[in-house]
Amino acid sequence: MNIPNTAPQSGQSWKPPPSSLYKLNFDAAIFDGIQSLGFRAIIGNSAGEVMAAMSVKGPSISCNEEAKAWACRKALEFAVESGFTEMIIEGDNVAVMKAVASTSGDLSLLGHVYEDIKSSIRGLHFADISCVRRGGNKVAHILAQYARNIDNELYWMEDPPPPVIEALY
Repeated sequence: MNIPNTAPQSGQSWKPPPSSLYKLNFDAAIFDGIQSLGFRAIIGNSAGEVMAAMSVKGPSISCNEEAKAWACRKALEFAVESGFTEMIIEGDNVAVMKAVASTSGDLSLLGHVYEDIKSSIRGLHFADISCVRRGGNKVAHILAQYARNIDNELYWMEDPPPPVIEALY
């Protein structure tokens, strides 16, 4: 695993990864009115093309850090199951990204979630952990919001998800 950069990056736009890597961006949205949560992930290549994406509805969670931690876990699980093993992992919650990048054990209430994430990361060939501002995670945020309107898990492979086409191009 590469040395992480957990400070939010300046700038508000998504930047593609180097040519040998993929970038996994994830987000979560809490839907108070319908007692549920939306997870989303998008994997992009160096040309800015969408390689894979998902939008999933989850159980109600009231804490932003918990929602983002579960979104990271689900996104990483999706990326690994889709065959991606060399990636930059980006989220917009500093506490989550610091916990994921930490080499220390975590005794917090979310420690088990962070340990699951770290275990998955250790199985990758290369991983870099990075925190971005919400603007750099815009497509993921749109997909997380989109989960409000779905009943099933939605996955896209090598095609941009219809809800984010305008944000991508």
